[in-house]
Amino acid sequence: MHRARRSLLAVLLVAASACTGSAKPSSEIPFAARSWPETGTVACATDATGAPRPGIAKIEAVDELTVRFTLCAPDPAFTQKLAVANFAVNDSGWLAAAAANGTLTTTMNGTGPFAFDTWERGSQLVLARNDEYWGEPAAAARLVVQWEPESGARLLQLQAGTVDAIDNVAPTDAATVRADGALQLLPRAGFNTFYLNLNNRYPPLDDVRVRTAIGMALDRQRIVDLFYPEGSTRATHVPPCVIQFACGGLDWYEQDVDGARALLAEAGYPNGIDITLSFRETPRAYLPNPLEVATDIQAQLAAANVRVTLDLQEAGAYIDKLLSGELRGASFSAALPDYPEAWNSLGIDFGSESGPTHGDRYPQLVALLDAAQRATSDADRIAAFAAINDEIRASVPVVPIANGASLVAARSTVRGLLTSPVAMERFDSVSVDGKSDLVWLQGGEPAGLYCADEEDREAVRICAQVMEGLYGYAAGSTVAEPRLATSCRASDDGLVVECTLRSGVRFHNGARLDAGDVLDSFAAAWDCAHPLHVGRTGDFRTWSWIMGTANPAACATTE
Repeated sequence: MHRARRSLLAVLLVAASACTGSAKPSSEIPFAARSWPETGTVACATDATGAPRPGIAKIEAVDELTVRFTLCAPDPAFTQKLAVANFAVNDSGWLAAAAANGTLTTTMNGTGPFAFDTWERGSQLVLARNDEYWGEPAAAARLVVQWEPESGARLLQLQAGTVDAIDNVAPTDAATVRADGALQLLPRAGFNTFYLNLNNRYPPLDDVRVRTAIGMALDRQRIVDLFYPEGSTRATHVPPCVIQFACGGLDWYEQDVDGARALLAEAGYPNGIDITLSFRETPRAYLPNPLEVATDIQAQLAAANVRVTLDLQEAGAYIDKLLSGELRGASFSAALPDYPEAWNSLGIDFGSESGPTHGDRYPQLVALLDAAQRATSDADRIAAFAAINDEIRASVPVVPIANGASLVAARSTVRGLLTSPVAMERFDSVSVDGKSDLVWLQGGEPAGLYCADEEDREAVRICAQVMEGLYGYAAGSTVAEPRLATSCRASDDGLVVECTLRSGVRFHNGARLDAGDVLDSFAAAWDCAHPLHVGRTGDFRTWSWIMGTANPAACATTE
């Protein structure tokens, strides 16, 4: 271990020696201006052209209430990224002590409206109202989180009144919930877009007129109505429209079977075309009934003289073939953003680093996406993504079909429950008539509680009740709003972002929030060379996907 790493760890552990679990500290780490790395900056990752990718190069605790981020490249989505629950802030002393005594993944110490109380393994997790919360106090005195993997069993518990709300109602049970006057059904908007992928490397899909004809031939609303749960919508654009700025530009083509036939004839196919549609029979939130949808698409396209052969593939092999561009003709895929920001829904699939899933890249689309990464003002971003959407509509690499929703159900006595498109419901505003507790039943038990190193929704949703980051998502929305920061402002060149912290915030153990807590929480997850880069898995996958990893070689080194 490097000397700097040993010295920092020693300082943190000495200062935190009295701070274990969620107990009140007898001392807290005095603030001192510092940075990570302690000198210089980390090496930034680069793209295929050698240009730096968006990411963090340095973090500084400038003064008690100021955190400064030096970025590798301008990143207009930085605050949207900061709103992801994995970017929660821990008290530095608690973080070091919990990492040392092994409680890091089994307890929590945040600043949120609920505080960790108990975790009864295999049964339930109990959170208590934080009466010292800096914002509006939670409506319920306790939040009890339980789990049951079977959707039917969850519904039975809701009907019996042993729980107040349940996650992921089966689409086939929606009518039962709606018919029960003691219950309410709450659709969760789809944070995904199912689309028909068209590989342009192989004829006849190498002709844009053919791809456009397929895009015009489908009745997408029919597919949503027949095969998707309540709350799902017909996709008008490739990115999910619950994302801010994502759906500017023209909506997708309305169904026009005659127009599709005419385009095929213009392209030299007066008698139509033959294509293969490859897919896997694995239900997903964005595609709950793959075989039924494939069969309906086959029938719809036949009316436009597009003869489709269905190719049902083994699930594991299908993904490899899809990503490598081996699937000729059409295939099923989806836009599945890592975080609610328009570029993230598009750049991965169509940008300069995208793979051959759709065949060869579309140069104009790549150029527009590169430019969108440099757009910083709201007006510029709105214009950029409108142009990108129009280019997708013109070149038709895919046909957007549906935004698949999921369903939450609650007792009729539950008030104030807003579903979240990213499944990060906030329960602090939720109350139950005649009760002081709120009991939420979800599909599974969390694997661990160290938010920076968890990725399953069952764990991260709990993080969103107890922990807070500099930003968070507004209730029922994907709009990022300040939490522990009052604001974050970028420099004119976009390479420095300075965040001002909220004054007077305390962690559940009583320690005061300062910029050092932000620095240590972020650096521990971000940098493989940090002495506190430990967790349940130690992979910090979500952190890596969104912000990148500093000193990745150190993660592969056993010290």
